[in-house]
Amino acid sequence: MSKTEATAAADAAAANEAAETEADLGAAGSQLSTAPKEESAAVLPAMGVIGWIRWFWRQLTSMRIALLLLLLLSLGAIPGSLIPQTSKDQVKVDEFKAAHHVIAPIYEKLGMFHVFSSVWFSAIYILLFISLIGCIVPRTWQFVGQLRGRPPAAPKRLTRLPAYTTWRTDAEPEAVREAALAMLKKRRFRAHPEGDAVASEKGFLRETGNLLFHIALIVLLVSFAGGQLWKSDGGKLIVDGDGFSNTLTQYDDFTPGTLFNSDDLAPFSFTLDKFVGTYEHNGPNRGTPRKYEAQVTYSEGPDGKEKKAVIKVNEPLEVDGSKVYLISHGYAPIVSVKDGRGKEVYRDAVPMLPIDSNATSTGAIKVMDGYRDAKGKKEQLGFNALFVPTFAGKGKGTMFSTYPGLDFPVMAVSGLHGDLGVDSGLPQSVYQLDTKHMTQFTTGSGKKLAKLLLPGETMKLPDGAGSIRFVGVKQWASFQISHQPGNGFALAGALTAIAGLAGSLFIQRRRVWVRAVRGEDGVTVVEMAGLGRSESAKLPEELADLAATLHSVAPSAPDSAATAETAEGAEK
Repeated sequence: MSKTEATAAADAAAANEAAETEADLGAAGSQLSTAPKEESAAVLPAMGVIGWIRWFWRQLTSMRIALLLLLLLSLGAIPGSLIPQTSKDQVKVDEFKAAHHVIAPIYEKLGMFHVFSSVWFSAIYILLFISLIGCIVPRTWQFVGQLRGRPPAAPKRLTRLPAYTTWRTDAEPEAVREAALAMLKKRRFRAHPEGDAVASEKGFLRETGNLLFHIALIVLLVSFAGGQLWKSDGGKLIVDGDGFSNTLTQYDDFTPGTLFNSDDLAPFSFTLDKFVGTYEHNGPNRGTPRKYEAQVTYSEGPDGKEKKAVIKVNEPLEVDGSKVYLISHGYAPIVSVKDGRGKEVYRDAVPMLPIDSNATSTGAIKVMDGYRDAKGKKEQLGFNALFVPTFAGKGKGTMFSTYPGLDFPVMAVSGLHGDLGVDSGLPQSVYQLDTKHMTQFTTGSGKKLAKLLLPGETMKLPDGAGSIRFVGVKQWASFQISHQPGNGFALAGALTAIAGLAGSLFIQRRRVWVRAVRGEDGVTVVEMAGLGRSESAKLPEELADLAATLHSVAPSAPDSAATAETAEGAEK
């Protein structure tokens, strides 16, 4: 016989043996999983309209497609974290479009600037949702049927199972079966006598964990969808002593969900009593925050009792389902502006935006109403300001702070007069001046009027136009007020998914049969065999332990030479 013929004969023999094994196991080897069986091409439905619909539905609701859609969803979320999104920062989106004239139109057509609300991302999301439900529902009903059923009867030939052992004993077959039944139930097997054998099964928590994991994924999807649809997220900058009420008009910026309603805002308010920030003075960690917190007074509802709280980074204030996060901190110099007649027309704390880690800050002071120059003419004033909490001193460097703490505050100002453009109806930043219709104040020599001011110092404007005084410094804190209605369910779903995944990975579903029959010579023959959903070394070890326990009740017959087969057979 040639080598090719020998290989073909071996393959045929293996196939025959596999077929015989499947026929021998019968129901004993079935239903160890609720996974649907793969259909061969011979049993596919006729490809009419109904056939194609059935085929598409079976493909969509297969676990293979569900995993593929989950992978696509993860990949689809990547652009949302790398490309600026309109829902988060429209300014950055505009800057990206201005800097990338070629690729920006392509991104626009593909929905890359609003990934999570795009058609293609929503399609993946909905298909994954349908796929999981269509996959889980039939498997759940099938599993419920298995729980209500009984372990299948023992196969005719237990020797074909992957774990097997046998011995002969003088004990009666009925006594052996009763002892085996009691032992298996004590080990928390679902067991019952079936003919001349005891059938048992254990490890249902594996499939329970598998189903819980996929149900938890559905809960997560629903929670995230609900969180996006009914969420509200906004920011507010508050100066020491000022307050905030949770209404739309109070926000500096606000991002609602698609189905958000302003009536859904929780009725609460809070006042920033004081921001407290201390920093390392010396060493390599100079400037590192040691204490960074906002002390607030808040109340729930319109007539709620006032309560004290401290908001820290990653320790938000929770009020009626909303969370108030501390985002950033800065300084607000108190400025007083007088007109040419000496009348104070402006006095306020002006928040400055930090531009480095040492709180070097820039901002704009806008005097929009009430100002008249020396001739009594109505005008508007604007001042560009640069503030440093710790100035190095003249001749010791540029106008940058050397430390984030308020050790040596200095403010540099330069003034302009004219029209600020705030009445044009066009939005503009409160931290920048629109100088198109403004004229720079200059000194007698024609130079730009600018001065470094310490707290309490004043800069006079030329030609009797008035003055600006640096009164003092307050601090401000920026807060994010977030309401995510699905967070609790998402957390529960995540924990359930972890627990279910652990169960499906570390628990093995297996079946054990014990057969005890009287041999031709009158001696009882005991056979034990086990079958698991997947091959594992734990199954032979467990069968060996069960065999040793049962062997102590039904020991080997004195004239039997198979006493040592207990351990050897269990490793088969």
